[in-house]
Amino acid sequence: MKISTTIAKLTKFDYKINRKWYLIDATGKVLGRLASKIAKLLIGKHKPIYSPDKDCGDFVVVKNASKMILTGKKLKQKIYFSHSGYLGGDKYIPYEKLMPHRADFVLKEAVKGMLPKNKFRAKMIKRLKVFKDDKINLTQKLEEINI
Repeated sequence: MKISTTIAKLTKFDYKINRKWYLIDATGKVLGRLASKIAKLLIGKHKPIYSPDKDCGDFVVVKNASKMILTGKKLKQKIYFSHSGYLGGDKYIPYEKLMPHRADFVLKEAVKGMLPKNKFRAKMIKRLKVFKDDKINLTQKLEEINI
């Protein structure tokens, strides 16, 4: 009796990855909770074929990013930090100044911090499209999600 080795070779990694496009409306949503849901979709943890060593996440499009909210006193107290690499090259910008003009940047940075710190991070963050208002210029068929 000969045992077939082809069954043992077929694993969940052999499945073809079908990426969907999801549309999320950020109006009235809290920044951190929204970012964690987006990160989950980008990583692919909602799929049955999820594996940490495979990139199987979906595309996410966010509209109305300028209308999301920060709870408590975070708008005044939370600070975005960046450094140029030179001595004294540190910049501190409060979210009170960032949110009206660069809300898309704020959301992308929050999601980026929640993604795994490995070789897939750059690919995952490229699949996130954030728009400040509801004018979306994409040709893909979007599936709307309520979060």
